[in-house]
Amino acid sequence: MTQPAPIDVLDTLLRERYSVRAFKPEPVPRATIDRVLSAAQRTASWCNSQPWQVVIASGEAKEKFRKAIYAEASSGAPQDGDFEFPRQYLGVYLERRRESGFQLYNTLGIAAAIGRLMPGRRWRITISSAAPHVAVIHTDEALGIYGAIDCGAYVGNFMLAAQAAGLGTIPQAALARHSGMIRRHFAIPDDRRVVCGISFGFADHAHKINSYRTSRASVAETVRFVE
Repeated sequence: MTQPAPIDVLDTLLRERYSVRAFKPEPVPRATIDRVLSAAQRTASWCNSQPWQVVIASGEAKEKFRKAIYAEASSGAPQDGDFEFPRQYLGVYLERRRESGFQLYNTLGIAAAIGRLMPGRRWRITISSAAPHVAVIHTDEALGIYGAIDCGAYVGNFMLAAQAAGLGTIPQAALARHSGMIRRHFAIPDDRRVVCGISFGFADHAHKINSYRTSRASVAETVRFVE
C-alpha cells in the first residue's frame, strides 16, 4: 500500500485539529505525553535558544490550579499579563472574531447578547472543560518578543504532535492575564514570562461544544507574491 506523502499527513493533522472544549476525564498516559513533548522539542527557534519552559499540572495539581485561577479571575483582581494583549480588533479581524464567538454561542444555545454580558464567561467555558492536564508555557524575560514568538511556534507544534497522538488541545492565552498568580502558584522564577496555557486530554467528541469548526481565510487573502 502506498504511504501518504508527509505533506499530506501534515495537511490532515492541520485540518482535523480544533480547539477542544470538552474532554473525557481519564488522564493521558505519561508515555504519550512524553512522546508529544519530545516531538515539540524539535521546534525551530531564534539562534536555537529554545526559550520555552513548560509546567504540566495533572490530577490534584491541575484541579488545585483550576480552582485558584478561576478564583483569581472571578475576584476582580487586576490583570497583570506579561505581554500586551490586542488593543483592538478592526475590520476583517473583528469579523473573524465575531464569527468564532457566534459559533460558540449558537452551539451552546446562548444568545450572543447574553453571552457578551456573562461575567467570567471565558473562564467558565475553558476551565470548566475539565481537561485532565494543563501545560503552562513560559519564556525568558531577556529574550523579549522573540522568545514569545519561539514559544508560539512550540505551542503550534505541541498541538500538532498531540493531534497525531490522538489527543485534543485548546491553547489558552487568557490564562496569561494573571501571570503573577501563575508564577506564584507554580514557583516560576520572576525572570520568566508566561506566554499561555494549553489544556489537553482525550476529546469528548460526543459533547456538542466540540461539534463546530472555525473557518480559515484563503491563501489569496493572506499572501502576496512578488516576482
